[in-house]
Amino acid sequence: MTRAWIGIDLGGTKTHIGIAPVTDDPSTPIALAAERVVPTPRAGGAELCDVIVATVVELMRQTDARELAGIGIGGAGVPQPDGGFSAAPNLGDTAFDFASALSDRLGAPVEVDNDANVAALGELVALGDERASFGYVAVGTGIGMGLILDGALIRGASLAAGEIGYIPLGTDPLDPANHRRGALEEAVAGDVLASRDAGASTVREVFERAAAGVPEAREALDAQARWVAHALATVIAVVDPGAFVLGGGIGSREELHAPIQHWLERLGYPDVPVRISSLGSAGAVLGAIELARRSPATAA
Repeated sequence: MTRAWIGIDLGGTKTHIGIAPVTDDPSTPIALAAERVVPTPRAGGAELCDVIVATVVELMRQTDARELAGIGIGGAGVPQPDGGFSAAPNLGDTAFDFASALSDRLGAPVEVDNDANVAALGELVALGDERASFGYVAVGTGIGMGLILDGALIRGASLAAGEIGYIPLGTDPLDPANHRRGALEEAVAGDVLASRDAGASTVREVFERAAAGVPEAREALDAQARWVAHALATVIAVVDPGAFVLGGGIGSREELHAPIQHWLERLGYPDVPVRISSLGSAGAVLGAIELARRSPATAA
């Protein structure tokens, strides 16, 4: 491999980085040559930048890549013109200019967007339908959405379209304590799901206990599905995306699919299809690479 693209998914607890070769035909599907998942430092900022640079250098060495054509980043927040993120309670020092720092250190142009947006872009490319409409909803450490309407990624006037964690339901939206990550996110975030089952200390344990038939764990998952379905119903009422794709460490769990569909039916939307992403954890990485490929600044 001579030239390569880098895709980065900045999550609240882990960062997923992938490398793909630059091809002569831009229509060629993205194929990751190598990837790594590393813990996201709680401090974020410069410390996270150091982790990213070290991981990218390792991936380049592994694949014999000599040059980077461009870097795409999806972060759990609202991208800012200065290369950082706002409304990103899980990314530590969000004032840090990731775009400039990574570009300077890795010698390639950088494009930054919301992580759910880039995951939605990855789904769009995988579908191969340039006129598709759907909402990609990621549920994990937090909750966010990338919205595709008629094949276009909708970013909004301040680049904050899809920040559904701030929908005023699930918890008291007037309580300032719920303003940091949003009323809905306070009801569906990973740590909240784990806390609903007194016998579990992690989300994984909640799912394990629910599979074993423990009532408290099953009730915790049902509450999670109920509030996610309320969010989907709200999105339907406003933009009518026609379909939803679920992703993220929690949203991609098969155990939640049927309960979410059930609650969506009870809310009056029995015919809106909801499916789990077929791209898995690599979806946001593939979308980040596609973000870089589509940017004039990172054109090969």
